[in-house]
Amino acid sequence: MNCRPATLKSLAACVLSLFLVSTTMAQTSGTPAASKDILIKNAVLLTVTHGKIANGSLYVKNGKIAAFGENVSGPPGVPVIDAGGKYLTPGIVDPHSHMALRDDINEATSPVVPNMRMIDAFDYTDKAIYHALAGGVTSALLPHGSADMIGGQAVVIKTKYGLGRDEMLFPNAPQSIKFASGENPKRVFGTKGQLPSTRMGNFAVQRQALVDAQNYMQEWNAYNDKVKKGDKDAVPPKRDLKLEALADVLQRKMLVQIHCYRADELLNEMAMAKEFNYNLRAFHHALEAYKVADQIAANHVGIATFADWWGYKYEAWDAIPWNAVMCIRKGVTVAIKSDSNDYIRRLNQEAAKTIRYGGATEEEALRMITLNAAWIIGVDDRVGSIDVGKDADLVIWDGYPLSSYGVPEKVYIDGELFFDRTLPGYGTTHYGNTAEAAPVIPVVKEGE
Repeated sequence: MNCRPATLKSLAACVLSLFLVSTTMAQTSGTPAASKDILIKNAVLLTVTHGKIANGSLYVKNGKIAAFGENVSGPPGVPVIDAGGKYLTPGIVDPHSHMALRDDINEATSPVVPNMRMIDAFDYTDKAIYHALAGGVTSALLPHGSADMIGGQAVVIKTKYGLGRDEMLFPNAPQSIKFASGENPKRVFGTKGQLPSTRMGNFAVQRQALVDAQNYMQEWNAYNDKVKKGDKDAVPPKRDLKLEALADVLQRKMLVQIHCYRADELLNEMAMAKEFNYNLRAFHHALEAYKVADQIAANHVGIATFADWWGYKYEAWDAIPWNAVMCIRKGVTVAIKSDSNDYIRRLNQEAAKTIRYGGATEEEALRMITLNAAWIIGVDDRVGSIDVGKDADLVIWDGYPLSSYGVPEKVYIDGELFFDRTLPGYGTTHYGNTAEAAPVIPVVKEGE
């Protein structure tokens, strides 16, 4: 590449171009990743499920947690990372983020669009993924938006920034689908003069779509029965991708994630889930959950909520910062989510607010951004805590994680180093435990 800058600004542009080219070459060169075997020693382990281990070590073998405790060692030759007495936690899991979806989070042309797939809108090069990684986030659920009563199918990713699209997908994660009730759908479609324009209309649209899916399933079952009986003249029903997706919902093949705020609507949605027997996994936002927390717990539904956002629309007016802890005390599985490319960078601090508001314990606060969030996504058997056999998604923190002083220093995903704040440029040109420092891009002041 010919790069002969005449000014400082053009120099910065030139360096950036060279960096992008070198990064692309590293991503496409087929260079094998470094070994996924490492030993992290001299760390304060916040395990989430086994308490705190003050002077602990953790051995990773082939990208999985193989052992952890006070006296853990690895085989000869395994790379050793000395944490220097710093904190080691599981990677943060965000159960609700729209990063890397740009402007494609809503298909607002119909209130029922379960055939939309967020993987088709997933921009794996979005720098927001890198920002999330730098905040300690290693996994995230990227759902459809809340314009529709029944939205599209979510995608679950690991924040392996720098890899290809398919390499970022969380392998074999359960499929989630996004529903929404309340102000958003009725506002979006009410302004168009179509159903739904009220809360009554919202639920009428949702119920009718599910009834249509039931009928669709019956038609296919009748056809399949005829085929089994040898009827060669049987004609298959016309395939409908919307109803096919909803049939999967009714067969409990998808986790239903519902955008919902008000207590009365939380109850309505739980009643409808019982009526149609689908797997209502969690309410998202759920700012009035504290009013009906006992019913939510009894129905084994989780919530993914904000720490202290409130008042940004009418249905958020009764929000209180004690919501998360009040729900936990009633037995609800509670997670703190971002729903923001800004908040995702400091979900540790958002979780810490629950200690200040409501008196959450250290373990409860950590669970809200790790194991509980992983349960909502359906991947808690693989991430969210330091347990033998789980993916080695880990964060070494410079400072106490549940404070404003807690800053991720190193972030590992499946045992590979994807972020290292101690390297120049705060990143890597390729992944692996022998990551090379990215070139520092000069800061150009306005007018230079």
